[in-house]
Amino acid sequence: MHYLLMDSYILLSIVNTKLRDYYSSLGILCEEMGINRQKLENKLALVGYQYHEESNQFISTI
Repeated sequence: MHYLLMDSYILLSIVNTKLRDYYSSLGILCEEMGINRQKLENKLALVGYQYHEESNQFISTI
């Protein structure tokens, strides 16, 4: 599955669930899943979400 081609909101849900349940940081998630972190962050930024390191989640910037 190519995550960057997914609907942004479905991707957001999947990534936040994986961060909550399996990964202690976005960097580890991206490394283990072979996802380009910058492209992921850019895609989710387009729909108003930014990675928040303290909560280890993408949160709304709006």
